[in-house]
Amino acid sequence: MRVLHTSDWHIGRTFHGRDLLADQEAVLSGLADMVSDERIDVVVIAGDLYDRAMPAGEAVETCMRVLRRLRQAGAQLVVTPGNHDSAARVGTFADFAAAGGLHLRTRISGLHEPVVIDDEHGPVAFYGIPYLEPDPARQALESTGDRVPGAGAVETRGHAAVLTEAMNRIGAELSGRAEQTRSVVLAHAFVTGGQGSESERRIAVGGVEQVPGPVFDGVDYVALGHLHGPQRLDEHLRYSGSPLAYSFSEAAHHKSVWLVDLDAGGLAGVERRELPVPRRLATVHGRIEDLLTEPEHTAVEDCYLSATLTDEVRPIEAMRRLQRRFPHAVHLEWKPEGGRATAPLRYSEAVRGRDDQALADGFVADCRGAEPNESERALLAEALRAVRATESTKTGRRS
Repeated sequence: MRVLHTSDWHIGRTFHGRDLLADQEAVLSGLADMVSDERIDVVVIAGDLYDRAMPAGEAVETCMRVLRRLRQAGAQLVVTPGNHDSAARVGTFADFAAAGGLHLRTRISGLHEPVVIDDEHGPVAFYGIPYLEPDPARQALESTGDRVPGAGAVETRGHAAVLTEAMNRIGAELSGRAEQTRSVVLAHAFVTGGQGSESERRIAVGGVEQVPGPVFDGVDYVALGHLHGPQRLDEHLRYSGSPLAYSFSEAAHHKSVWLVDLDAGGLAGVERRELPVPRRLATVHGRIEDLLTEPEHTAVEDCYLSATLTDEVRPIEAMRRLQRRFPHAVHLEWKPEGGRATAPLRYSEAVRGRDDQALADGFVADCRGAEPNESERALLAEALRAVRATESTKTGRRS
């Protein structure tokens, strides 16, 4: 059996305000061609199908089109929700969807109940662990413990505790199956040794977020989701990463999926397949006039761009000017050369002994790195006089 491991689609996410739906659909629909070309039997999606618990209608429609194409290409689909998803919404009509080859494993109470798919060597059991928020999951696991073989008490709090109990239940269920049964587990978690990026939402709530890798021992392959960079923690324990970059910290990522081969003995091999990049990410650093004129930046004119400006004075309308050359510039920082004092200053210290004019002048200087000139100070003074006049009028009316 050949399995395609993907995760963290985050359908509906934007990139610094830019709509990514078209890019997401293009990349994810391309997986259908991979299913056909590589003779994929099963596609597993390990959480964060959507970017939010209540996705927009357009995001849901995009997701359904992608899933339909994958199914039409010949693959069965196994999906679990991540920390961005609503398990209840993702699992809507799960029983009906399973009849069409879309297996939505969203219930904590059913995480030990596998989707069983046969190949020429016998059965393969796919166990889907939905994202386990530690305290609610702990309560749910304890409430169903008396009805689940192999269940135990969740003695401690945190991600490791609830995932250990989940894997204990899966292990107990698997041990009761035929010896030739192979196993795949889908899980959404931060496993120790994984490398995070800026685009993942932290999942630590009142405790340590990382889970030791040995928690997942005893199965043939673990398809992990949550971290957005593709990575191998062990031969059988891997993150596929997200199909698109969702932060500039991922600029060096080579987005990909894993192709997992199972033979009669279990895990036979894993291969990596890189995904297309709709638009590259790039960063530039320097004075704005240099960025707008130097030919060395021609190669990044069509990239999503993050620019760090080093001008001594904050340039006026910097983003608008940059977008004339770099239409996909989406992020801007100002870090003047030589640096400026950035130590925090208490409000009481900042205003002590200063009149309104001095405060306004200081605000301008702090924002752009240069004191206001005489004409600017005159405009500020005129604005302050207008405010005082308005306040006086209001006071007179109230009296």
